[in-house]
Amino acid sequence: MKIKIENKKIGDNEPCFVIAEIGSNHNQEKSLAFELIDAAAESNVDAVKFQTFKSSEHYSSKTPGFSYLNNINTSDLIKSLELDRSWQKELMDYAEKRNLIFFSSPCDIDAVDGLAKINVPLYKVASFDITDDSLIKYISKQGKPVIISTGMASLNEIQIAIDSAKSVDNNEIILLQCTSLYPAPAYLTNLNSISTMRKAFNTLVGYSDHTKGDHVAIAAVALGACVIEKHFTLDRKLPGPDHPFAIEPKELNQMMVKIREVESSFGDGLKNGPRSEEFEMAEKGKRSVHAKVNILEGEKISDDMLCIKRPGLGIHPSLRNQIIGRTAKKSIDKDEWITWEKI
Repeated sequence: MKIKIENKKIGDNEPCFVIAEIGSNHNQEKSLAFELIDAAAESNVDAVKFQTFKSSEHYSSKTPGFSYLNNINTSDLIKSLELDRSWQKELMDYAEKRNLIFFSSPCDIDAVDGLAKINVPLYKVASFDITDDSLIKYISKQGKPVIISTGMASLNEIQIAIDSAKSVDNNEIILLQCTSLYPAPAYLTNLNSISTMRKAFNTLVGYSDHTKGDHVAIAAVALGACVIEKHFTLDRKLPGPDHPFAIEPKELNQMMVKIREVESSFGDGLKNGPRSEEFEMAEKGKRSVHAKVNILEGEKISDDMLCIKRPGLGIHPSLRNQIIGRTAKKSIDKDEWITWEKI
């Protein structure tokens, strides 16, 4: 199962598709948005993602404040995080010059239309929007792959979201396991749900990471995540709700190195003996049958004349009984490995 996005393939036996989630960490500064794209490109991720929302369409003005944000007014906060939509074409063009895929999480119809106008190659449905079937249908009608984050969602809600996309003939769906806490503790991450969703929905599944550090994201890759989304900032000390738990450029670069190294470790799953690089170790480090005492030419070999030692240049230990009762063609010194040519 694979989905192609521009020159990238996402899916089985493909490198994990890694997204630097810039989100609202641009702090409404265009120059900072460009700096974030540059830093993401230098870290060798595959894509950068922003969030496109409007406070008045996003939250009711009567929404209570979130406790993790010290109960500040939600509408005012969201207003301060809005992306200037007139930047998006310029940001996308710049990302493409840096060999990055640009996309966003549109949170209203106008946001979808704006992204469609600049022809983004995919869309993201945020966890908080998974129950908005009309928005999911509208996004899916654009005919591009859709990533759906599943934080807080039940299997039934996920199924409804998938059905909404498929109802408009969009089958290019990728689900992301996610824990909608900021930061998210590792013990609530539930990475095993990656395989649960893959089996339940027969879709590609990745992981959107809100934990601190990179170890949980790397574990997700090892468990089969085909996409990793990681919040990204230039500096965790910058003002804004998503900076404190985001990964910084040097850390993102290190995470990418680790992910690609972990992927290289998967191998083909075959167990056919030593790899060519292991031949010397196999010959000199494995065990074989050796002479426990000096064995004279013509002498009949008994079990007490034999022992099993390294190196593995002699007869395999499992064939020891086939040596017993034979005679030595020539003298075999104590501690010498025994080969078929010597008996």
